[in-house]
Amino acid sequence: MQKYSKLFGKTLREAPKDATLVSHKLLVQAGFIRESSAGRYFFLPLGMRVRDKIVKIIEEEMNNAGAQKMLSPTLHPIELWKETNRTNTTGFELMKIKDRRGAEFALGGTAEEMFVDIVRKFRLTYKDLPLNIYQFSDKFRDELRARGGLLRVREFLMKDAYSFDRNEEEFKKVYKNMWEAYYSIFKKIGLESKAVLADNGYIGGEYCHEFIVDCDAGESCYLQSKDGSYIAHKDVAKFMREEVNPDEEIKAMETVEQPEWVKTMKDNEKHYKLPSSRFLKNVVYKNRVTGEIIISVIRGDLEINKTKLEHVLDAVEQLQEASDEDLESIGTKSGYVHSWGHEKARYIGDLSLKTVKNFIGGQKEDKTDTINVNYGRDFKCEILADIALAKEGYKSESGQILLEKKGVEVGNIFQLGYHYSTKMKDATFIDEDNQSKPYYMGCYGIGIGRTLATVVELHNDEKGIIWPQSIAPYDFHLITLGNNENELALDLISKLEASGKEVLWDDRTDASMGEKLADADLIGIPNRIILTKRSLEGGGVEIKKRNETEAKIVPLSYFW
Repeated sequence: MQKYSKLFGKTLREAPKDATLVSHKLLVQAGFIRESSAGRYFFLPLGMRVRDKIVKIIEEEMNNAGAQKMLSPTLHPIELWKETNRTNTTGFELMKIKDRRGAEFALGGTAEEMFVDIVRKFRLTYKDLPLNIYQFSDKFRDELRARGGLLRVREFLMKDAYSFDRNEEEFKKVYKNMWEAYYSIFKKIGLESKAVLADNGYIGGEYCHEFIVDCDAGESCYLQSKDGSYIAHKDVAKFMREEVNPDEEIKAMETVEQPEWVKTMKDNEKHYKLPSSRFLKNVVYKNRVTGEIIISVIRGDLEINKTKLEHVLDAVEQLQEASDEDLESIGTKSGYVHSWGHEKARYIGDLSLKTVKNFIGGQKEDKTDTINVNYGRDFKCEILADIALAKEGYKSESGQILLEKKGVEVGNIFQLGYHYSTKMKDATFIDEDNQSKPYYMGCYGIGIGRTLATVVELHNDEKGIIWPQSIAPYDFHLITLGNNENELALDLISKLEASGKEVLWDDRTDASMGEKLADADLIGIPNRIILTKRSLEGGGVEIKKRNETEAKIVPLSYFW
């Protein structure tokens, strides 16, 4: 039992002025969290109780799935990150520190290298596999913009797990096992999640799935077919490129005069009286690591998906928009980039280049441009691949209309394959043939604070939070007035605790009933009990569930 009068962290009448999301407002107002500095939060006693219950649910499901709990150090020797060449390709600013001996460490933002390092030290054999080990540890990411309370922070608690397997076949069983465990975890917490095909990004590997909970406050945009058979993050979603003008005869390419005012796609549409799908479009990037200039060529009505392009080039997190100076280095300028012929640039084309006959564009000059341009006959790219951004309204490859949805990424599971075990020395096991072979790996993460905030985003009303029973800070919120009912209150609390229930008792004598009821609704504990002289005269105590509007009077013997 916790007396509210002694609870550290009380409710506030007003939300923080900078709070825009419901979860941020309510968690601060209800006394669950307080900000330390931008992107870093204190979990107050109420917040810790919820966080601990989420951790317990995750731990139980991970253990049931055969994973083993451990803990790695917070400071990661920088040499490990250098082994995998991730010191500059993490997708976030790596935070570093030196000790008094001058040794450099990274504050753990993710722990793939650390877990590979500990596993390789044991020189395991095939008899020890499959192995799945996990931890709950603080993560540090120097995000450019911390926002939304607990939804995007710079320091947070994460459950991260790492599996080590003999081969892909064995790994797929573990991946499926984690997939099912995640669904179970989020369901128990009170969230309906979807496994959405996503991009591995700086983590590495060939595929992954984000577990997304539909929510307007989320930053994860994904596309889903109407029948639900296909679901993928916009970064990786594929779609059908339909033929634009299949019945048109192929014509001879020409260079034609064109007014100088024709510079943009809208200008082209106006001048030629044709839709944007009939034009060639070029988008230029620079590889910040190699310095290469990349010209991506695409159908005019589509957009380049930089993530897809980076994967085609094996340059994850390395491309940036080309500057005027970059364009000048290949002999051109904005609005005059050619679809072929810039010898100092690499050309990567989208599959849509094969869906149009007689493109317009490709060799723009001050007063001329080309028409009747056909891919394969008049120009070719070094690589032709899927580099286009899928959008709502496009068709999936099976012909289903794609719908755009938005949500919060509360967890993810990654196929890593040999990405780390081939980069880190001796990350091998001894197989049945007595040969050293690299581990086939996967990793699996859940952000605890983000999950907690997502629950609040979805479980609330105009009065406050409505906690699911499984993670509520307490089972019952008991309200009394004055001291006359204290003896009965203590008896009731004793009975509830004997049956395994947890009680928050609002024992304040300087707060009105209205204040106490408002605080109870704001805090959001599932069951509220009012024990007063009036309720006793009415037959016992008043009990009401937080998610219901009607209260009822029950005798004290109801709890005995």
